Amino acid sequence: MNTPYFGNLTERMNAFRENLLDAKSYACAERAVLTTESYKKYLDQPVVLKRAYMLKNILDNMTIFIEDETLIAGNQAKENRFAPIFPEYAMDWVINELDEFDKRDGDVFYITEETKDQLREIAPFWENNTVKARGLAAIPPKSRVCYDLGIIKAEGNITSGDAHIAVSYEDVINHGLVSFEQRTREMLESLDITTIENQKKSYFYESILIVIDAVKAFSNRYAQLAHDMAEKETDPKREKELREMAMRCEKVPYHKAETFHEAVQSIWMIQLILQIESNGHSLSYGRMDQFLYPFYLKDIAEKVITEDEATELLVNLWLKTFTINKIRSWTHTQFSAGSPLYQNVTIGGQTKDKKDAVNALSYQILKSVAQTKLPQPNLTVRYHAGLDDQFMKECVEVLRLGFGMPAFNSDEIIIPSFIERGVSEEDAYNYSAIGCVETAVPGKWGYRCTGMSFINFPKTLLIAMNNGVDPKTGTRLAEGVGHFKDMTTYAEVEQAWDKVIREFTRHSVIIENSCDLVLEQDVPDVLCSALTEDCIGRGLTLKEGGAVYDFISGLQVGIANLADSLAAIKKLVFEEERFTSVQLWDALNNNFEGVEGEAIRKLLVNDAPKYGNDDDYVDQLAVDAYRSYIDEVVKYPNTRFGRGPIGGTRYAGTSSISANVGQGRSTMATPDGRKAETPLAEGCSPSHNRDKNGPTAVLKTVSKLPTKDITGGVLLNQKVTPQVLAKEEDRMKLIALVRTFFNRLHGYHIQYNVVSREMLLEAQKHPEKHRDLVVRVAGYSAFFNVLSKTTQDDIINRTEHVL
Repeated sequence: MNTPYFGNLTERMNAFRENLLDAKSYACAERAVLTTESYKKYLDQPVVLKRAYMLKNILDNMTIFIEDETLIAGNQAKENRFAPIFPEYAMDWVINELDEFDKRDGDVFYITEETKDQLREIAPFWENNTVKARGLAAIPPKSRVCYDLGIIKAEGNITSGDAHIAVSYEDVINHGLVSFEQRTREMLESLDITTIENQKKSYFYESILIVIDAVKAFSNRYAQLAHDMAEKETDPKREKELREMAMRCEKVPYHKAETFHEAVQSIWMIQLILQIESNGHSLSYGRMDQFLYPFYLKDIAEKVITEDEATELLVNLWLKTFTINKIRSWTHTQFSAGSPLYQNVTIGGQTKDKKDAVNALSYQILKSVAQTKLPQPNLTVRYHAGLDDQFMKECVEVLRLGFGMPAFNSDEIIIPSFIERGVSEEDAYNYSAIGCVETAVPGKWGYRCTGMSFINFPKTLLIAMNNGVDPKTGTRLAEGVGHFKDMTTYAEVEQAWDKVIREFTRHSVIIENSCDLVLEQDVPDVLCSALTEDCIGRGLTLKEGGAVYDFISGLQVGIANLADSLAAIKKLVFEEERFTSVQLWDALNNNFEGVEGEAIRKLLVNDAPKYGNDDDYVDQLAVDAYRSYIDEVVKYPNTRFGRGPIGGTRYAGTSSISANVGQGRSTMATPDGRKAETPLAEGCSPSHNRDKNGPTAVLKTVSKLPTKDITGGVLLNQKVTPQVLAKEEDRMKLIALVRTFFNRLHGYHIQYNVVSREMLLEAQKHPEKHRDLVVRVAGYSAFFNVLSKTTQDDIINRTEHVL
């Protein structure tokens, strides 16, 4: 048997991986019960202290265990891959869907009758007492209609503590939590609490001290458990490992790390606890190859650890990362198919002094992720013009494994964009990927650099064509400029779009602000805030403006559908008069049924220019339409504006995750020939099989978008078959293509699904034979088998390119 390019997992890590793949995803009530207990006990406390006592109660009393195979301690729930319930955010959907979790079309979760009883018992306390309940109540009526009709969605904001952040891991491992504790005590002791502002700060500082002490105690629980296990262990090697694990857990993360293993343990413990505190996804590791490298280099030089041992330890970290699980409501699941956590690791790029940042640990991380071959962590490579071909070749070798990693983000566009927005040059050069393709400065950026809300662009166009009225319900949502059937020029369509999208953009801001205000008031995340500059210095949590930088974005869904629809209307209705506006509108309402409807659909599909083919006719229409949104959204600051952070403003973003499927289900037929209820185009990628001129044409089309204004991320998914990368000359072609996209066309991001249509169809037919097939869904990867059939079909139908 040939050894794979990146080598094999060690025997125990392979066993660990197999156990995780065999593990069923269950809903877990333990955190929910402990949270309810704390909220009742500390009902009279300021909310930030109540949250601190809640986390302490959970960490003091939750089930802990140490797996036989692991070298790193720490677990999220009663068992690996169990998903905790977070009742403070939402309980209505939990109770309503208790008997449906295991009957889902995708993202199946199991639940015991005991767990159901536990959740039903605590549910009455949370009635009208959750973030979701207060968040929905806070949305003004006119904006609420847009939310309820699915035009603007923000469910993730009010049903979870969405992280979208990377905390200051570098400071944790280099100084320990003790340094944060000392600074907090100094700030607290210096406060004059005769002012209400300082009195509020004192509550925050007290909460930090409670949480740091709880984290220390939690780590010591694992130390004691490791000691106890060592006493009973008969294998001398494992006994030694357990005793060393105990010593590490007694030391970190409270004290600074001194070895590579201590640093990894410290990082994992913080990553874990942040996701116990709040179930926000996109909690990312940041530039791990940079802040861990000094530990790696020292230990290798001093022979404290070998390269193979370091690889195994990193594999162990990725396996532990994969143990984290999250259950969402079914409606939210359609926007995040595959139970993704988006825990991103960033490697490569440039140093703060503008040199190539690739080092030996960058290669080690590539190797370990390749060996693990799981959806988590999400791996991103920061590309820059000076990135050498050898490292690029290694990246392509990982791509060939077919699990959608790594993705590439470009320094050439992101760094200048950050600097232009007021980020210091040093910080801009230290950015990392957060979640999918979005980017931020680790340890200095506030919550939700993207993903605030989702606006359905194609549905917005249909409402604009219908004089501001939702065609499905007849509800007036905006003041229109007339009905499409009465329009005589394309300019009227443009005017209608511009008016309605600006109105919906305002509604999206109102919805986002409503969610943020409730999150600020109800669920301040103490640990996450403490580990982000400069919340301690300002005495403010993240949602109050404690971070150094605070820029956010919503996500715009169906860009390609919008572009193709506008091109079809302009060319076929108004320029060539192939059919009338009345005929097209009637065909849309009838979902292209009948002979005439199908004839019109074929013309829309075959005879109109398509986004993704380097055709300025349609590409410029996309830019012009998008510009209306971009110009409008920048007018509205976020809720932290003027409260401390640099920025406090909004920008655009296209990382729509799997919302293209969910929002497609609620969208009638569109003028691009797409039928009702079918998926919309994903990210900024072309619609399925509409890009006929090869990958270069796609890259040219995407590069025409106003990338510097879409700082929330320009997500481009490409699909190639494994055969396309079989030869070295073809792999070099791919590298050249990526370089051209970033160096000359100034692209933001690109990622590849290296899998054949035939393999996906086979996996769909025989899932039991492909349990570990991982595919790129959007800005993240997921197991193909856990996806709903609709999402599977969406991936199967994407265009396959050749080089």
